Amino acid sequence: MSTIEITKENFSDTVRDNDIVLVDFWAEWCAPCRGFGPVFEASSEQHQDVVFGKLDTEAQQELAAAAGITSIPTIMAFREGVLVFSQPGALRAPQLEELIGSIKDLNMEEVHASIAAEQAASNSGS
Repeated sequence: MSTIEITKENFSDTVRDNDIVLVDFWAEWCAPCRGFGPVFEASSEQHQDVVFGKLDTEAQQELAAAAGITSIPTIMAFREGVLVFSQPGALRAPQLEELIGSIKDLNMEEVHASIAAEQAASNSGS
């Protein structure tokens, strides 16, 4: 599967409707982004079960700001609609493969339980 373009029109649906989504926040003028692009694309060909999306921070400034992007490239990973990873900086291919493996290995029951516990704690404290 090749990468898809992520926009404000499809971001929420893409994250919600797919098990694992990796989003590369990038810009054409960014040399590290251009260097990471082929690594991201090659990984998308190897992992048919993962949605790989690219979000152009110049064209989608509002969405990039809402996501808190202050440095590019930034990689965000979502699993079952939950943000499970966010890190600025280009990854080398082995690092990206390790990240994908870690995301696939996550125990999402534990992740959801942890989120529910945090929400309950913050609600009881208000």
